[in-house]
Amino acid sequence: MNIVKSRPELLVERLNQIADSLANTGTALALLGLGSAGKERDRMDDYSDLDFFAIVEPGHKSDYLEDFSWLSRVSPVAYYFKNTADGCKWLYDDGVFCEFAVFEPQELETIPFAEGQVVWAREGFDTEHLLPRSREGRYQPNPDRDWQLGEALTNLYVGLGRYCRGERLSAFKFVQHFALDRLVDLMHLMEHDDSQSMDPFMPDRRLEARFIQARERMARFCQGYEQTPLSALAQLDWLEQNCQVSPFMAYEIRRLAKAAVRL
Repeated sequence: MNIVKSRPELLVERLNQIADSLANTGTALALLGLGSAGKERDRMDDYSDLDFFAIVEPGHKSDYLEDFSWLSRVSPVAYYFKNTADGCKWLYDDGVFCEFAVFEPQELETIPFAEGQVVWAREGFDTEHLLPRSREGRYQPNPDRDWQLGEALTNLYVGLGRYCRGERLSAFKFVQHFALDRLVDLMHLMEHDDSQSMDPFMPDRRLEARFIQARERMARFCQGYEQTPLSALAQLDWLEQNCQVSPFMAYEIRRLAKAAVRL
């Protein structure tokens, strides 16, 4: 009788298969699972992929990036491409998607990553090499709330001006990307909801799980290409409820939004 595996079971099995394949190469040192394939296995679900580092002996990195048989012999591949000098995005034909990089141990000293879980390591290999050292690229919001507020307001102002000029794509980016990023930072600085772990590199990951009202807010803050003025007004309303907003800036933003809505 065939036993149907759940998606998380399939992912874990595939990760272990990749580990076994690496162990048989003779020059691999370790497989480090990251994200939900690492220390956050409780987050693994039907929509997860496999993020990992393959650690190999010095001088052998190019072998693993030029010959992917260590992956293809595990299961048939449907699509892949090299997205960085160090790794690939890889899709197996059963739907298991992988994002991975290959490193030699000494390289990890300067590579920013969150602590992972050792899936496999060659006997005698010092797994201390697999602990993150670099903090480059980690999410560190500017703690100055006045700066965050000022950036948000001026991005809303500039974005609405672009909209009125007919530059709708630029307006969309200023309001629903640049200004929105500042509101997300303010949420993290002001609300401190730790119901879910925060992604150390991408603060918008798991936002809806961390903040109860996030989904409702985002639906108002980013309403789409044609709704930039309404998105700006919703963001301004939230800022006024939570910060000391300059009345003059609020007036100017609403003036521009009113003009933009008439276009």
